[in-house]
Amino acid sequence: MDLQDQLKNLFPDHKPENEPDNSDNGPAYWLQEDPIICKYEKRKGKPVTIIEGYNGADSDFKKLTKDLKTLLGVGGSFKNEAIIIQGDYRDKIMDFLKENGFSVKRVGG
Repeated sequence: MDLQDQLKNLFPDHKPENEPDNSDNGPAYWLQEDPIICKYEKRKGKPVTIIEGYNGADSDFKKLTKDLKTLLGVGGSFKNEAIIIQGDYRDKIMDFLKENGFSVKRVGG
């Protein structure tokens, strides 16, 4: 039981003036007009998908990286203005980015 529930139990007739608005109206990430580049490489014999060209803030980069890793269930990182995802997931990543309003460009293969 959190504080809001306790207050409602203590003061059942009280009507709060402004309820917190939990609706998410805007996009989850900062969107840009330039396309994001999604490419495939092999590093030390292992496949990786690299996402480059995103101009958002570091917090947007980290949020996007976390959401992609959660969606795919794989590891990855954010380094040097690029998101590195372990494995070849270009198609799934491109679909996810398009659903969220980004323009995406596939590079290589």
